Amino acid sequence: RMFVEGVLWIVRTGCPWRDLPEAFGDWNSVFRRFSRWSRKGVWCRIFEAMSDDPDFEYLIVDSTIVRAHQHAAGAKKGGLK
Repeated sequence: RMFVEGVLWIVRTGCPWRDLPEAFGDWNSVFRRFSRWSRKGVWCRIFEAMSDDPDFEYLIVDSTIVRAHQHAAGAKKGGLK
């Protein structure tokens, strides 16, 4: 699990592998496993398996339906004028 979370951290942040926090393990080990999985098509198979599930779309929050507090959107005090 920590390996996958480490890969997701890299994808989200766009940081180089060397900047991977130690909490995810040795960056070089994580990178080597990521490369090995990529060469063997593991990531493609995972993506295909997840995208084949018709109910999977309900696990993803669509930001168009999420309501936020007015201050979360950066509204000025006093509202619209």
